[in-house]
Amino acid sequence: MTDTNPTVNSAGYEVPPELRQNVAVTTLDKIWNMGRRYSVWPMMFGLACCAIEMICTAASRYDLARFGMEVMRPSPRQSDLMIVSGTVTKKMIPQIVRLYNQMPEPKYVLAMGACASGGGPFKEGYNVVSGVDQYVPVDVYVPGCPPTPQALLHGLMKLQEKIDSESITTVRWYGKDDIPAIPVPLLGPDLIDPRDNELIKQETSKKPAAPAAPAAPAPAAEAAS
Repeated sequence: MTDTNPTVNSAGYEVPPELRQNVAVTTLDKIWNMGRRYSVWPMMFGLACCAIEMICTAASRYDLARFGMEVMRPSPRQSDLMIVSGTVTKKMIPQIVRLYNQMPEPKYVLAMGACASGGGPFKEGYNVVSGVDQYVPVDVYVPGCPPTPQALLHGLMKLQEKIDSESITTVRWYGKDDIPAIPVPLLGPDLIDPRDNELIKQETSKKPAAPAAPAAPAPAAEAAS
């Protein structure tokens, strides 16, 4: 008989093959994580050319349904995975942070492609953020320009491995303290991160250095000679 659920049973507690369809000896963490790893709901939005590959991954050829991810959600309130696919511009990052704050816990971020991971060919450009991880925490990076659908599927499986390693007793969303929202960046002539406000105040409050004293004139005798 084929074991259809090989991950739920704990090691050291072998269940006879004829009972594995009905009996499992496991832990609460494993059951909890198994339910979450097969029901990750991605948020439906794309930023640039990587989004084309993400849409392709969601088509029938690559079968996202086996991960429980086949229906992308149009609202951050119903999503627990943000796939940042494409170039992150300074104009777009305030909206990305706002969407991240609106997602309920547990939530994860996958940076898809070179641009989302570190700026890519536009790194240090005047209007591009050099990596979305400067503003929101990233759980999985998928390299490539753009990554193939197979690479995105590999990244999703890495996310499942991370979910498998989590425990109810240590995850942040079951802690006693509230999880603060990430401050939304301000877009003006350039992008301002509110988390840098204290540093900006310190730098702007410094007094300007005194101008250097003028050089003393040369002695008259030396000037006459």
